[in-house]
Amino acid sequence: MIVVDTNIFLAVLLEEPEREPVIRLTSGQEIIAPDVLPYEIGNALSALVKKGRITGSEAEKVWSYSRQIPVQLKPVDIGAALSLAVQAGIYAYDAYFIHTAISYRAPLLTLDRGMMRVAREANIEVLEVS
Repeated sequence: MIVVDTNIFLAVLLEEPEREPVIRLTSGQEIIAPDVLPYEIGNALSALVKKGRITGSEAEKVWSYSRQIPVQLKPVDIGAALSLAVQAGIYAYDAYFIHTAISYRAPLLTLDRGMMRVAREANIEVLEVS
């Protein structure tokens, strides 16, 4: 079981350079994420459209593809995650993923260096894309 961050999904969906190593790391694994994941993907896609990096129709295609990735969405204890966010000085959205890793005793896969640091401080195994 691996907790996978939004940026990992986007790297795969947008065919970023990390795509193949991510697929190798996650192949055959049970992937979980907090239940906010679809909202985060939608927000990230709208931001990419706003910045002109992708078109609206590309965002819609990527959203459709994202729904085909097998991931189990897990409920988040927002209060506990918020406490973690405040203590660590990170955004609550990042804390949701770290808290999920803590709750399920699962490693975290992210490209975010700040999340990696906080996860390690919380004794969470961090998987790195190489």
